[in-house]
Amino acid sequence: MNIKDIIEQKLAEVILNVYQLKDIQLEIQENKTEFEGDFTIVTFPLVKQLKKNPESIGVELGQALTEQTELLESFKVIKGFLNVKVKNQFFVDQFRTVSEQFSNIEKKNETVMVEYSSPNTNKPLHLGHVRNNLLGFSVAQILKEAGYDVIKSQIINDRGIHICKSMLAWEKFGKGETPETENIKGDKFVGNYYVKFDQELKKQLKTQVNIELGDFFTKAFENNTLGLLNIENEPISKIIHDAQEKALRIWIKETLNLDPKYINSKVFLLSNFILNEYDEIDSQIIAKKEIFGKVLEKNNKNILNIDNYNDGEESIANILNKEYDNARKELENDKNIISKVSILKEAQQMLLDWENGDEKVRNLWNEMNSWVYKGFGETYKRLGVNFDQVQYESNTYILGKDLIQEGLDKGVLYQKEDGSVWCDLTDEGLDQKLLLRSDGTSVYMTQDLGTAVQRFKENNLQKLIYTVGNEQDYHFQVLFKVLKKLGYEWADQLFHLSYGMVELPNGKMKSREGTVVDADELMQDMFDIAKSKSEELGKLENFTEEEKNINYESIGIGALKYFMLKVDPKKKMLFNPEESIDFNGNTGPFIQYTYARIQSLLAKANFVAKETEAIELSQSEKELIMQLSNYKAVVARAAESLSPALVANYLYDLVKSYNSFYQNNPILIQEDENIKQYRLNLSDLTGKTIQKSLQLLGIQTVNRM
Repeated sequence: MNIKDIIEQKLAEVILNVYQLKDIQLEIQENKTEFEGDFTIVTFPLVKQLKKNPESIGVELGQALTEQTELLESFKVIKGFLNVKVKNQFFVDQFRTVSEQFSNIEKKNETVMVEYSSPNTNKPLHLGHVRNNLLGFSVAQILKEAGYDVIKSQIINDRGIHICKSMLAWEKFGKGETPETENIKGDKFVGNYYVKFDQELKKQLKTQVNIELGDFFTKAFENNTLGLLNIENEPISKIIHDAQEKALRIWIKETLNLDPKYINSKVFLLSNFILNEYDEIDSQIIAKKEIFGKVLEKNNKNILNIDNYNDGEESIANILNKEYDNARKELENDKNIISKVSILKEAQQMLLDWENGDEKVRNLWNEMNSWVYKGFGETYKRLGVNFDQVQYESNTYILGKDLIQEGLDKGVLYQKEDGSVWCDLTDEGLDQKLLLRSDGTSVYMTQDLGTAVQRFKENNLQKLIYTVGNEQDYHFQVLFKVLKKLGYEWADQLFHLSYGMVELPNGKMKSREGTVVDADELMQDMFDIAKSKSEELGKLENFTEEEKNINYESIGIGALKYFMLKVDPKKKMLFNPEESIDFNGNTGPFIQYTYARIQSLLAKANFVAKETEAIELSQSEKELIMQLSNYKAVVARAAESLSPALVANYLYDLVKSYNSFYQNNPILIQEDENIKQYRLNLSDLTGKTIQKSLQLLGIQTVNRM
């Protein structure tokens, strides 16, 4: 119990004694150095109940606390606020208690599983994974410190069509290359083939769309859309060239019903665009000329806005180009066209072969996944995260089907005529959710149901936390409610640690296009920035190269972690690498530097912990003791809210308090050995608290910076 808790307890007793009021809790604020007194008690909530002015209430409470407890040295009422100065001995006792209990952890005898990371084996970890891993790992550390038994877990998405895309691309274009032959990390190597697949898919899709558009264009003229000359036996290219002007004149005059004055001025632009702007393929099936046929078919003059056209406005060519792009987008999303693309059909077949246990496909799958796992391991090591349990979707994707029958038997789920199985959650404010397709195959929700049940059976869990981005909020709402409907009472102990997306100043990432912010490259960038700034400041001049590199790594990765974790998980964040590495302000390096300063101080003093006699504390010493006494309460709140941001921002306040203490209280030059030792003891506990708090965030410390 810290001093603030003691004041709250004594204040409740006094209010009961003086006013006969129970369960009254007044706000108690810790004062900063510039304010008189150690704490401020807000008396206004009692005004209405007692029908007295706040000044009178403040005086009465101050007198009662002074007379009925040994707590106060003095008090003063200022504008209804009760400022109290606590006796010096309470702070001395508090420091002794905090020092003695610093390493004690009150066990909760509850097991909590924290799931995080859970990547796909078709690409390396990226910036989004970094926030996920740091958040999940830190929450696990905080829960341990709060007394829980913690299991850190991940489930790796190692199967599915996206995995087969990388496999197929390597099979087609890899030419036997391996991560070793190309000197590339395994996950990066496989990820390059995922990008290669997408590039080839787009190439084939474009060709297929061109064929589809070309077919349309051909039919438009074969059907004599404009009533031109007898064109049945003439090649399309000749028809276009011979009949373009007549066709355009007829179209402008009759189809769009425009004044003839527009004809001569626009025919050249139209014909030139249609015939020459995109001469990419054989003129008989120039896909982009199909837009002309589309315009004819739609008979819509608003597409071109010709009657509003003037020199200086948007050209007809540009207008046609936009209309064509819209048509292409529609076609590229057309499942009928996509289904005709050969490389996608091959990937789908590969997935079927994998599910059927094809030996060749399975061997390739095992080999490529092994490359990825090795790469993941290197990234995890540098990022400083680890796992107690790892599950694989290739083993869990069949789980959950038995729960479907159980739900049907209980009447919790229902089956449609096509055989698909659903859960009606409309009474829960949601909708109807598919759990089993008509062909008997499961969906992700089904797998997650089965995996959750398996985890609780095998681990005797009291709580399960999923660290997943907020785009999956709905998924977890459904998951928890379905499990509850199926009769699993522990569904109330499932939590979605939902977090906002993280972006860099230059915008979002796109995995398939290969524009993701690679986690390894980001960490290396942080190392390089830390090196550059340290050299600029001249902080490591007397260090060996090995010592310098340890510092660069600690500062760079620490800055990355602190910057991400100091933000409330629910908020979307913008990560600025340069801004995160600053030796001043609310940053990781600023906190690490304070720790290093303390270690330097203790080394110069040849510090050995010793008992001391009580001293008369300065205000900055009292503030520091109050901050140190808050550590366990902060950890408890962070564990309850699953928010490392509370620890990060506590750390910043603690460091500011220490720096104020350091600047205002002589230590090494202090002649009184008892006071000197006391302040060294205070510095030592502050250093330990900083180090432990940083460890909760996964951040390392160094003794010199």
